[in-house]
This record gives sequence, C-alpha cells and structure tokens, in this order.
Amino acid sequence: MRIDSHQHFWHYNEKEYDWITDNMKILKRDYLPVDLAKEMLKIDFSASIAVQARQKLIETEWLLDLANEYPFIVGVVGWVDIRSKELDKQLEKFTKSKKFVGVRHVVQDEPDDNFLLRKDFLQGIKLLKEFSLTYDILIYERHLPVTIKFVEKFPEQTFIIDHIAKPDIKNRSFKKWAENMKILSNFPNVYCKLSGMVTEDDWDYWNKEDFYPYIDFLLETFTHEKLMIGSDWPVCTLAGSYSEVMNIVINYIKNLPLKYQNMILGENAIKAYNLKIS
Repeated sequence: MRIDSHQHFWHYNEKEYDWITDNMKILKRDYLPVDLAKEMLKIDFSASIAVQARQKLIETEWLLDLANEYPFIVGVVGWVDIRSKELDKQLEKFTKSKKFVGVRHVVQDEPDDNFLLRKDFLQGIKLLKEFSLTYDILIYERHLPVTIKFVEKFPEQTFIIDHIAKPDIKNRSFKKWAENMKILSNFPNVYCKLSGMVTEDDWDYWNKEDFYPYIDFLLETFTHEKLMIGSDWPVCTLAGSYSEVMNIVINYIKNLPLKYQNMILGENAIKAYNLKIS
C-alpha cells in the first residue's frame, strides 16, 4: 500500500486560516478529500494520513469525521491541548477512533524557541505513549538543538519529524542542519518525513536536483527504515502539482531495492503510526 503520510484538508475562510497570506492565493479555497483522491489516483497512491491545520479541538473532530467517511484516510494526526489539565480526557475521547494515531502542535510558530522544553508541554507529552500515539514535530531548522534535548527525554515515545525540519533549501543551508539531523537519526524512536521540501525552496524556480543532497543525507542517516514520503498537499501546490512534488521522492528512490522503496512509500508509515489497515 502506498501511503501519503502528510496532507491537509480545509474549508477555507480568512479568519480560520490567517497564516495563508496574499502570496499564497492558490490556497485560498476549499481542499477536501474528493480533491485529494483525484491527485492520488494519478500516481497510484491509495491511502493518506490527514494532519491538523488548525489548533482547535474541532479540527480533530472534523478530520476524524472525514476519515470515517472516506476509507482512504487511514490515519489522523490531530491537535489536542498538550498543556491542558484536561488532556487525558481529550485523548480518551479521540482515541475511541482507531484512526486517531497522533498529535501535533505548530511549534514553528511559537514565539518561544524553547517551547518544546516548557514544563507543562513536557508533562503532556508523557501521556501520549499511554494512548499509543505518535507526536509529529513541526519545527524550523533553528529549533533542532532544542528538539534534540526534547527527544532525549522520551526514549519510549515515537516522534516523527515533519518536512525534514525545514532547512532553508532556497539558500542551500545544509551543514548545521545535517549535524543536528545526524544526532536525531541516532534515536531509534525518531522517524522523518520526506515532505515539505519544495516550499522551502524557490517556489517558482526549483528543480529536483536541489533536494538530492538532503535526501542523500537522510537516506544515509535515517536510512530506508525511518523515512516516509509525504506530499504536504495542498500547501505543496504553492510550488508544484501533487504529482510533481511526490515524484521527487518516488523517482529518486526508484533505484533502491523494491523492499526499501515499499518501506519509504508506505510500510514505515504503517509501522510508525501503528495504522490499523484492514
């Protein structure tokens, strides 16, 4: 099974999605499962994991409703208030659905670069393993040193780094990113998504070779056992079509043994998120 490990849905309105700025006009419309299904069909993908785009409990409820309606959505990475004293009740409610597989907080937008090490946040993360949930780490490259300290505290918790930790690909930032990602790759409980790369490059003038040094490095460090493909659709459409973006990775790994390709294109997502696929 080929699984897109990272995509979003929304009914667009300016208030709910104020992060969509005027230079992102292509995103200022609805993006729903029927739209994604058409794109997935073009490249023979049959399943996806929907990831939160709003930091509200109703976002998680809505995504789970969509997952119940559309069988190809095999997992939901939702939002809960990790710092809340009511967190256990939130997790109890959502884990009634077998498709609720993980949580995410938009750490990249927090004004405090040390947000991951806040005591109340750390306290909440402790609960996730009890509910067999992953945690998706959404950060920029500058957050990597703090992320290492964060991950060290939870050796039993599965973590998944979104968008290869968003290095500044446009300006070819690499050395510091690589040093920190190498450290993270040594943690057996940390996976990485090959996603979100095109939007860290020049949206209008990127080419596939821009990403090869990063994918090369990640295959060497995280290896085929801890990498998974993700589109970041519809955000990726800022820079390219769904097929164009996904084919960066698909074509890059086509010379690997088929077994390794299958791991990156789906099996690692099943393992990391503990997906219940019938």
